[in-house]
Amino acid sequence: MPPDPATSFVTLATAQRLLGTAAAPSSWGVTPERFRFALDRSASQRFADSARSPSVSAVDSYLDSLKAHDLALACACSDGNSEAWDYFVKQYRPELYRSARAIAGDSAGRELADSLYAELYGLRESSGTRKSPLAYFLGRSKLSTWLHAILSQRNVDRLRAGQRTESLEDAPGEKHSEIASADPNVDPERDRYLSLLQPVIAASLAALEARDRLRLAYYYVDERTLAEVGKLFGEHEATASRRLEKTRRKLKDEIDRRLRTEKKLSDAQVRLCYSYAQEKWPFDLTGALSAGK
Repeated sequence: MPPDPATSFVTLATAQRLLGTAAAPSSWGVTPERFRFALDRSASQRFADSARSPSVSAVDSYLDSLKAHDLALACACSDGNSEAWDYFVKQYRPELYRSARAIAGDSAGRELADSLYAELYGLRESSGTRKSPLAYFLGRSKLSTWLHAILSQRNVDRLRAGQRTESLEDAPGEKHSEIASADPNVDPERDRYLSLLQPVIAASLAALEARDRLRLAYYYVDERTLAEVGKLFGEHEATASRRLEKTRRKLKDEIDRRLRTEKKLSDAQVRLCYSYAQEKWPFDLTGALSAGK
């Protein structure tokens, strides 16, 4: 459905100009009218909470900041254009699988990527209508960054679904086989503290905003530099450093809170959790961070 001219943020002339900026091949079949629809949807969401109508200059500034080429590609792929899809496969499929492996490991990552890849192609149909998540790409970030964020959220959903079938805590006195130590000199309470900490870490990561989870994952899982993280978020390296530190503090505060209020641990016991976590233990911290990515 084309935007209503009376309420649209985007003129056809603006759509034509930005489509030229996108440099999308004509074979992708993205017309100015189609691109106008995508641009208008993006602008409508951007200014939805504005107390007053945004100025023309504010709208133009926002539209000029969009990744026009990626938005045009998403439009063409979601419409089922075969040439656009071939381009997408060549440019993004390898990165999709690399990201999925970084997030969920080799086996689960492959399954995660395959599932999303099928959805992106638009295998789901309703009343004969082809649907693809690419139809919801707004062009605010690079398409590769958006795909990474989608994979991360799908992985969080996958883990939450698995947690619903498992108890987060074993019965008192039950042996925790996954973290049991063969060393008789190990504190007998060590296993219990670590078993309490594991679900708290996962839940605390899930409680962070998606952007904060992605920031942590880029830095700790993908091992990107602060300069690279800043570039991905459109920030200066110093800003990326400050925000990463803020996210780390937020995560630690949430873990502390959950250990005290949900697990009923004292300050001394919380410190023991952290102390044991710093030792060599089977809980995959990288995997946990990937899950919150």
